[in-house]
Amino acid sequence: MSNDIRELSEGESYLAFFQGGPFDGQTETRVSTAGGYEKEVDVYAAVDGQETHLVYTSVTAKEVGESVHVTYTLDTPDSDPIEDPEDRGGGFQ
Repeated sequence: MSNDIRELSEGESYLAFFQGGPFDGQTETRVSTAGGYEKEVDVYAAVDGQETHLVYTSVTAKEVGESVHVTYTLDTPDSDPIEDPEDRGGGFQ
């Protein structure tokens, strides 16, 4: 993982980018609680009406200007199983 960044202070914010799963393409401002960014983020989403536990793992961290950007990807083995939207059926034909 690329992480040539400065140390984050406790309470400092950073920008998280999510790849894969229901959060694909979303961003979120997160706050450092232990002097760095989280290596793993647990999130919950409603998928097909069911609460689903998803784990995202950091893969890159970089400084952009004065802010830190961290990219997280879906950790499929550690997450609840979800179907690909194209495999669900229904919708328009």
